[in-house]
Amino acid sequence: MGAIFKDNATTFRVWAPNADAVYITGSFNDWNNTEIKLDNEDNGFWSIATDKAIVGDEYKFCIVNGDKEFLRNDPYAYEMTNSNGNSVVTNFKFDWEDDGFEIEDYNKLIIYELHVGTFNRKNKDAVGTFEDVIEKLPYLQSLGINAIELLPIAEFPGGISWGYNPAAPFAIEQDYGGALGFAKLVNEAHKAGIAVIIDVVYNHFGPSDVDLWQFDGWSENEKGGIYFYNDHRSKTPWGDTRPDYGRPEVRQYIKDNALMWLRKFHCDGLRMDATAYIRFEEGGLGMDPAIEEGNLMIKEINGEIKNQFPKAILIAEDLKGHSYVTEKLDNDGLGFNTQWDSNFVHPVREVLENIGDEDRDLQKIVDALTFRYNLDVFGRTIYTESHDEVANGKARVPEEIQPGEADSGFAMKRAILGIVLAMTAPGIPMIFQGQEFIEDEYFKDTKELDWNKMKAHKSVIKSFQRLTELRKGFDGCQGFTGQFINIVHFNQETKILAYRRSMSEDFRDSTTVILNFSNTDYKHYGIGFDTNQNTKLLFNSASKEYSEKFSDLEVNDLSIVDMSIDQFEKGAKVNIPAYAALIV
Repeated sequence: MGAIFKDNATTFRVWAPNADAVYITGSFNDWNNTEIKLDNEDNGFWSIATDKAIVGDEYKFCIVNGDKEFLRNDPYAYEMTNSNGNSVVTNFKFDWEDDGFEIEDYNKLIIYELHVGTFNRKNKDAVGTFEDVIEKLPYLQSLGINAIELLPIAEFPGGISWGYNPAAPFAIEQDYGGALGFAKLVNEAHKAGIAVIIDVVYNHFGPSDVDLWQFDGWSENEKGGIYFYNDHRSKTPWGDTRPDYGRPEVRQYIKDNALMWLRKFHCDGLRMDATAYIRFEEGGLGMDPAIEEGNLMIKEINGEIKNQFPKAILIAEDLKGHSYVTEKLDNDGLGFNTQWDSNFVHPVREVLENIGDEDRDLQKIVDALTFRYNLDVFGRTIYTESHDEVANGKARVPEEIQPGEADSGFAMKRAILGIVLAMTAPGIPMIFQGQEFIEDEYFKDTKELDWNKMKAHKSVIKSFQRLTELRKGFDGCQGFTGQFINIVHFNQETKILAYRRSMSEDFRDSTTVILNFSNTDYKHYGIGFDTNQNTKLLFNSASKEYSEKFSDLEVNDLSIVDMSIDQFEKGAKVNIPAYAALIV
């Protein structure tokens, strides 16, 4: 499909089942609308090969329906001059240097979500670019990040957007650097050991600058025509533009797009936006009717990707808590590897942001820690900040904790507690750009990440770097890569919680996390252990090593003694600073 240049000729092919005739017009024929006519394949498709069009030429289809003509961009255009400009004939070639690269195993994956337009702006008068992201890859590598997840980069109206309004799904946003710029980013990321996950939007298109709308002149009920539902199912919160998943040609169009990111650009996975609005008419609210064709399309996409790219990660933003989403295709599930987990982010943020210690319900933390989908704890992606959680009136965690004083020791310690939970709980951890240096500005697509805070909070970044080391199993912390969790201490009065992570069900060689959700320092606090060996302190989030604003309370390695506590025969007395997380 689209424009394919080969052997000094360009083949144009397009789906327009209601057209009476289709022509190709462009810079190669002075935009003569009726000079080059496509052949009717008698199956809804039209095609022609011509030596008049070469790489770099701009073009559009001229679609005739009755007495009307429509100039339309190529739905499969791999390059656009801009979202409401022209399609461009391309012959994409890139000298890849990433042979042998594979995404890290999911149990050691640490995802960093970023927005290309705001992550790093070298040119302050323009949006950020793929080249600007490349400049920060050494920094991300130093953090211990092994996967970046980009907000959508398909061509959208203008140069400023979150990206969730795709106008041309197969074209890469020109303001970011286009197809070659993106390929270079993926290539350089892979050379740095960092996987690239791309956010894709299939629950709606547009709603503006969308040439798919009434593409071949046909529609019903003044709706969108062949690419969209033409009844009540077209309605979404983002416009009247839900694709018609019941049409095989539309499902194939979206499947081709999903595969493009992995085939053409060597991406390592997809994060599919708002899948509940593909599966349900109203996104799964109440007795919301299911869209079975949407479920079918998701299964087709995920099945094809698993066959061709078995290591690729498939992430759903569903947020309905349905195990079906990450159930295997063989078990009639949707086949995603993992899903963003609302059962983690919302209760954890609530507990962290409560003003009074007495209002912190540790049971909500326990429920968030122990929740799982199906049999694999890494079937959920866990986080306290994402682009959704820190925008549209919702602030960053430290700003929510102490408005106007997000860099106070009080706010920073609680925010870091949230990061520790995401890093040590069962699941795939994700952080949002700047979270590692206590960015307090809510996310806007017009405002660059404040890198001055990175310089101001270099010591805090050290705590994040230490956490990523432990999360990957360094220093004997293989337990964080395992399937098992056990709550060993739970005290609603002191607000102390402790849990073990392990690779084995009997919890041998486990790693213990101790959390203090109160503003009280505890000395010689008893915690039970199932070991005879003294235990080394691996991490203290409230250490002055990470901020001069943190605690003076000395915390040492733990001496294990005979002490019946927490249903164990052994235990240790440990100092636990206020709002601290200890890993031992």
